Amino acid sequence: MTIPLIDRFRDRLPVSAATPVVSLGEGSTPLLPMPRLSERWGVELWVKWEGANPTGSYKDRGMTVAVSKAIEEGAKALICASTGNTSGSAAAYAARAGIPAVVLMPQGAVAGGKVAQTRMYGATVLEVRGSFDAAYAVARELVARGTHALVNSLNPYRLEGQKTAVHEIVEELGGAPEAFAIPYGGGGNTRAYALAFRELGLTSRLVSAQAADRANTLATAIRITDPVHAQYFSETPAEVVTVTDEQIVDAWLELASAEGLFCEPSSAAGLAAVKAGAATGRVVCTVTGHGLKDPTNAERHAPAPIVVAPDPDAILAASLPE
Repeated sequence: MTIPLIDRFRDRLPVSAATPVVSLGEGSTPLLPMPRLSERWGVELWVKWEGANPTGSYKDRGMTVAVSKAIEEGAKALICASTGNTSGSAAAYAARAGIPAVVLMPQGAVAGGKVAQTRMYGATVLEVRGSFDAAYAVARELVARGTHALVNSLNPYRLEGQKTAVHEIVEELGGAPEAFAIPYGGGGNTRAYALAFRELGLTSRLVSAQAADRANTLATAIRITDPVHAQYFSETPAEVVTVTDEQIVDAWLELASAEGLFCEPSSAAGLAAVKAGAATGRVVCTVTGHGLKDPTNAERHAPAPIVVAPDPDAILAASLPE
């Protein structure tokens, strides 16, 4: 039986015996060596595969704690603004808890797989005319009226849950790597990792990789022009590294074709930074979301299928390397 994340890390989380555990079996995700990419990039590369979480992203770690505490505190509904992964996670955990969820998305700016996923969980999905930042501002106004519990990453319980990825990595490796590399959208996960660094006394580097063009990057999960956690970065050991969309796509495709892991484009930002030389030695990249979150970009960038006749010779000719 899968142990809920809250139960596994109960002594390191702000929960009590009175906290109802709202769980979908999150956490305990694979930590995988990347032998081919390690050889190519000149590092000892490991990937924390967060796409294996119940809704396909790392957000589930924080959401189980945030929703469990919201229920404990008497919340009757949840709300979030989202570029996709938070929406799917919030909707799933709201359904699990038996309460409604309202999700605000910037119109036309969220990957189709994430929109479909959120709708399937039964959340009320509202597309806001404007950016993520506009949607988030509205969500906070509604929270101030006392009608909903906010489950975006400014909710401190989200960070508490997300820090557990670092605890798992250190436990599984038998010690800390020289560096951690993660994508940087709103900055919540960077703060969560920094929280775990303090708890564990780590001196590792923390590389936080952002898109060069935050407003228009194809990596929609980190398409946030005004990161809400940026003001707190001086309190963290984070080193912000900027990568282009071309670098993100190259690392994204290489991870899939060389190592068999299919993530969404934004999840490859940390990998792109490592490939560009931002970290050395033993490095753990957290790959934050599954590739099926964004099938449109996968179809656009993956090698196209080849049409052949139903003939063995034609198939061999098309499939053998030149």
